[in-house]
Amino acid sequence: MAEMKSLDFDSLPVELINVSDPELFENDTYHPLFRRLRAEDPVHYFDSEEYGPFWSITKYDDIVHVEKNHQIFSSADEYGGIVIQDSQVRRLIDSGASFIAMDPPRHGKHRGMVRAGFTPGALAKLEAEIRDRVKEIVSSLPVGETFDWVDAVSNELPIQMLATLFDIPQADRRKFLRWSNVVIGLDDPDVVESDEQAKAELTEFAEYCFWLWNERTREPGNDLVSMLVHSPDSKDMQPMDYISTMILLTVGGNDTTRNSITGGLYQMTQNPDQYDLIRKDRDLIPGAVNEIIRWQSPVAHMRRTALEDTELRGKQINKGDKVVMWYVSGNRDEEIFDAPDTFNIKRAGPRHLSFGMGIHYCIGARLADLQLKWLWEELLDQHPYIESMGPPKRLRSNFISGIKSLPVKIVA
Repeated sequence: MAEMKSLDFDSLPVELINVSDPELFENDTYHPLFRRLRAEDPVHYFDSEEYGPFWSITKYDDIVHVEKNHQIFSSADEYGGIVIQDSQVRRLIDSGASFIAMDPPRHGKHRGMVRAGFTPGALAKLEAEIRDRVKEIVSSLPVGETFDWVDAVSNELPIQMLATLFDIPQADRRKFLRWSNVVIGLDDPDVVESDEQAKAELTEFAEYCFWLWNERTREPGNDLVSMLVHSPDSKDMQPMDYISTMILLTVGGNDTTRNSITGGLYQMTQNPDQYDLIRKDRDLIPGAVNEIIRWQSPVAHMRRTALEDTELRGKQINKGDKVVMWYVSGNRDEEIFDAPDTFNIKRAGPRHLSFGMGIHYCIGARLADLQLKWLWEELLDQHPYIESMGPPKRLRSNFISGIKSLPVKIVA
């Protein structure tokens, strides 16, 4: 749809509000619509031409309710999975289910296969490597000239760490970056030109992953692939479930962090008072990381399917209905966050929803926090003054709040 002015959003009848249009996210014009839904129709039914009928859950507490009642609201792939569009990847490549698209007891078994890679002890061992990689990336940045922050920094740090987690050559990391981009960029013609192109590239991804499986079968290590191969529960994992799990780990290990890295720097440059605060007080970094992830909301939504008839805020949700939790809206809920449209690194109160809640809370959340923390530590050491030289170019997607490029310049 064509970009609409705020006045159009204000005058649009609430029953016609469709927050699923990817163009809203590409143009960064969705917040007024979610603001109206939170105020006028927080459990909102809409029959979309592209995605079919669905419920939009837009308030923080309601999202928590849906997240924590997995007995009623299913993530399972057989009911449609976790994305508003059914089986978007599966139409391109034969794939099964990852643990994020499973219900108990399968969910716990499959998630447990890689849990050891994200324990406090495992992350403590990774922390020195994170710091070294951050230092190397930040040291290599040009000073006094415009460059793309996404390509130089946001893409590099998380994909380098993902290569470590998979124990693949760093020379192959950009292959995984590209494959991640294909998965999240299926609605963006700048990223994926055709289904045929996406199918060919995802087939290459699957072939690489099966090669990794065979390598780790012969020579196991301490990496995530070895954990999948040698888990006692791996006998219950079908080959296509493995591919879906590798997609989850690739996208989850990459996109949340890289888009928060970009969104965070951009917001600092747009809010010089906050940038000054963090320059003067490093103790504000943990709070800044939390506020950056709230503000960016790198995962725009998660979908569930009702397993039984239920009611929410007086609305009758029927068995089989598609229920979409909009994190980008819950993270701006006026009843939860004071002045939610203000970027405030000293913000107190509840944690953001961006990593989910309940049994599906992001397994790599702490790793994402650590990468952002050490990046900001190093930026303030080496390059405390960075300017954005233009607006970010955003991904056309209603699932990932992605930023494709951001021109910046380091001020000496």
